[in-house]
Amino acid sequence: MIFIDYKDSRPIYEQITERMKLLILKGVLEADEQLPSVRKLAMDLSTNPNTVQKAYAELERQGFLYSVKGRGNYVRGDISLKEKKREELRSRIESILNEAEEIGISKEELLEDLI
Repeated sequence: MIFIDYKDSRPIYEQITERMKLLILKGVLEADEQLPSVRKLAMDLSTNPNTVQKAYAELERQGFLYSVKGRGNYVRGDISLKEKKREELRSRIESILNEAEEIGISKEELLEDLI
């Protein structure tokens, strides 16, 4: 489910955060599903519990999780998460297309190179 790439230059908590977000957006982790405890996931990943806690806190801050005191962390069942990601991707694509246009590469040329 989640793995750590020690060759990746990103901090471990960011890798955990990104992987969890991907699993939630893909629907692998469903709404209101309980996540492994901080201690359990830390043992599974052979990492420090503080690292996992930091990842869970970041996911909660971004709206992907909610916590229930004394019970654990759960996946937030919010359809708008996917829509927010779609908007983020759309914005990044627009930025790339604008940058390409500024240096004289048309959208058609750029898309043709991709296909």
